[in-house]
Amino acid sequence: MPATLTFNTDPSRFHINNKLLLRRITYLLKVMHVPDHGLSILFVDDSEISWLNNHYRNKQGATNVLSFSLLEGNDPLLNNIVEKELGDIIISVETAAKEADKLHVSLHNRLTRLIIHGFLHLLGYDHERSEKKAEEMWDLEINLMNQTFHSRSNQMTQLAINVDHVATVRQARGITEPDPVAAAAICELAGAAGIVVHLREDRRHINDRDVRILRETIKTRMNLEMGANKEIIQIALELKPDMVTLVPEKRQELTTEGGLNVFAQKKKLAKTIARFTKAGIPVSLFIDPEKKQVKASHSIGATYVELHTGRYCDATNELVREDEYQLIATAAESAWEMGLRVNAGHGLDYQTTAKIAALDTIEELSIGHAIISRAVFVGLDQAVREMKTIVRDASMFF
Repeated sequence: MPATLTFNTDPSRFHINNKLLLRRITYLLKVMHVPDHGLSILFVDDSEISWLNNHYRNKQGATNVLSFSLLEGNDPLLNNIVEKELGDIIISVETAAKEADKLHVSLHNRLTRLIIHGFLHLLGYDHERSEKKAEEMWDLEINLMNQTFHSRSNQMTQLAINVDHVATVRQARGITEPDPVAAAAICELAGAAGIVVHLREDRRHINDRDVRILRETIKTRMNLEMGANKEIIQIALELKPDMVTLVPEKRQELTTEGGLNVFAQKKKLAKTIARFTKAGIPVSLFIDPEKKQVKASHSIGATYVELHTGRYCDATNELVREDEYQLIATAAESAWEMGLRVNAGHGLDYQTTAKIAALDTIEELSIGHAIISRAVFVGLDQAVREMKTIVRDASMFF
């Protein structure tokens, strides 16, 4: 029996991914060995849950979650009627949203935690019985949260290949080989879902000739990375790539260092986005995984954000890497909840990609240097296929 979600609150107030929550609930039912049991989840506002809290528990005010089990009692007639029904979980989305903001997590993260908490109550766990029972329930909640959070749907994250560094090798000798245009074709034949190129103001690698030919030859999607420079904006408006990604650009940097400070440049970036939107070109903003940058990106009309994964990839130990991962996961869910589409990239390699690829809310990863480096040893076709396998397996099995 499938779980059911019902909303007794204005759904327009919160951007809730029903499919994501249902998949997580299905996973919970499976891992707790009740996959054939029904479960009803009702989302309400503070006023309704306050009434329920007072009527059934004699407690005043709103709470975050209530559970009403159908497994309690020994009445054979009742048991026949409610066979394989666990019961009802009622959640105040208003309270959950406030708690998510206070805890600096996404709304979906908080809703998932409350669903798990209510679900365990339906199975007979009760943190009010004793301190030992409370610790047992807490530990199980954390364990289930981690498992559920790292599970995902069968929708595969896409892999876009950045071919800038093919051009970097070419420019080192000032000749015509290797050609990033040919490299892009090989990447597409190997399964890439898109090609990324960064046309810098100083033309240090990709040049005007490259982007013009690539626009005519790319069969998948062309993502043109660029600074908000007048000359480059004009070129992009003429080329009309499938999307543009605005990134910070410094003359002396070896590669892009950190994300755009959208919060501090909203007026300028909003004008640039408006020009591209008028031309029918979706805009992605390359940002650090910070809530204020996500909010700012949404407020000025971006279609996508691309979350900067550099700090996660460069972490010197697993504790730091896990902290950075959680920031990315939270920012990705927060962006999705606002209606933004989410990509990610920078520094991802054959060891660090899988965990990011497993996140439900991320549509596409942009990877370049690691694949081009690997291609030196195994060839570009194989390097792309190896990375695509990592992304595919993470999408399916995490």
